[in-house]
Order: sequence, then structure tokens, then C-alpha cells
Amino acid sequence: MSRRQAGPPGEPRRIAYVYIAPALLVFGLFFLTPLVHAVWLSLYEWDGLSVGRWVGLDNYRLVLTDDALREPFLHALTLIVFFSIIPCALGLALASMITRSAVRGVNFFRTVLFLPQVVALVVVAVAWRQIFAPDGPLNDFLRTVGLGDVARGWLGDERYALICIGVVGIWVCTGLCVVLFLAGLSKVPRELYEAARLDGAGPIREFITISVPAVRGELAVALTLTLVAAMRTFDLVYVMTSGGPGTSSRVPAYEVWDRAINKGQVGVGVTIALVLTAFILLCTVLINRLSESADS
Repeated sequence: MSRRQAGPPGEPRRIAYVYIAPALLVFGLFFLTPLVHAVWLSLYEWDGLSVGRWVGLDNYRLVLTDDALREPFLHALTLIVFFSIIPCALGLALASMITRSAVRGVNFFRTVLFLPQVVALVVVAVAWRQIFAPDGPLNDFLRTVGLGDVARGWLGDERYALICIGVVGIWVCTGLCVVLFLAGLSKVPRELYEAARLDGAGPIREFITISVPAVRGELAVALTLTLVAAMRTFDLVYVMTSGGPGTSSRVPAYEVWDRAINKGQVGVGVTIALVLTAFILLCTVLINRLSESADS
């Protein structure tokens, strides 16, 4: 056998580059090229039709200092609580209870809880817009139980419009978290729970000492997916409130569409998208680092 044939896989090194060249080509064409083009656009003041004007970093300065442009990012941070934090907490609690009580027909409950994930968000938004309407089922229920004074046009009130979108986010994301955590908890031997109970551990202690550590990896995945969903929310906002009333429910993705398409401020819109991308990337890296450090 020759020396070349006896070498380790990937030797000589140029052979390894040949293997990964197709993936690098696809990555470069469909990710790096659009990203570089977006960065180039962000350095111009351009309406999408006429010749653009070079403005350097002015668009970035505008996005970071203008209150009207920072407000959508603050709204996105609020949505993280509804799309990510609350669904993960609820999902972990529900998955733990289902696992602990060994509910019969768990696959049925898993399917029902996951159902919002397979429904198009536009359909979800239309349905919930009807629920929150002044003459919708929610207000009808409140009037029926004697809480007619609380009934209102929920999506037309700037105090509640963003919260209503967040409630829909909880409904959509909780099922995904439950399914992920059930998959993680299914790997825990039941003997471990039985041993904890023999030692006098109650449900809360079992939850903290066994369930939570067992799904640390799934928790990182759930946090990443739901956080990305919160930051790039557009469908729900566009259909339910169109960013209103006023600017009370504008989020970065909606602001990108409004600036680039409606107002002809392509440079500003692209800059918002790049800042949003950088923030999402930073958050996902932090979540993965925290998960890895906890595992180690």
C-alpha cells in the first residue's frame, strides 16, 4: 500500500478543500454575497429608483441615536419575554408534569400543543385579530361573566396592542417548547425519579434537580428558536395592527419593510436589518456559550 493511500482522511489537505468546495460555493453565493451587498447598500442614501448618495456610516448613526428607530428594538425586547421566556417556562413546567404523571395519550397532547407551529402565521394573525376585535369572542366572554367594563378594542389601544401580539406569541411558541422538552425528558431514566421520591424529594425538587438539568441542551435550542422568532416577527404585526396604533407595536422587521418599501429609504431599512441580524447573532452566540459552559 502506498504512503498516500495509508494517510488519514483528508490528506493531502487539498483533497479536503475539494470536498467542502461545493458547500463553500453555495454559502458564498446565497449568504455572503447578499450580506456584502446589504452592507454596501447601508452606506448609501437611496430610494430604490434614482442614483444613491454615499453617506458612509450616517445610517448606522441614525439607527442607534434616533428615538423613532430605537423604539422598534425596545418593542422587540418586550416580545422576547412573550415569545421566548414565558413559553420556555410554561413548556418546561408542562413537559415536566406530563412526564411525571405519565399521562395516557401523550402523543395526542403533543400534537395538539404543536399544532400552532404548523399553521401559517398570517392565518393565526387573522384568527386572533377577530378574537381581540371590539365585538369579538374575548369581549363577549368578558361581558358574559360581568366584566363588561374591561372589554375594549384591544388592538386599537396603544397600551395593549403589543401585549396582544405577545399573547399570540405565547400561544404559538409554547407547543414547540413542550415538544422539545418532552424529547429531552424522555431520555431521563424513570428510576432516577423513583430514587428521588424514595429520598423524599417533592415535585419542585425533582423539577429543579432532575428535569431542568436534563433538558439543558433542549432549553438552549428552544431559547434560540423562540428568540429569533420574537426578533423577526412581521406577519403578526402587519396583519393585526400594522404597527399601530401610532407606533406602539412597530418592531424592527416591520420598520425595515416600512422604511425600504413605503418610504423609499432603502439605506435606512437595510441598516435596521443588519443591526437586527447582528443582535440576533450576538444573542444566539451568548445562549450557546452559556449552554456549553454549563455542560462543562
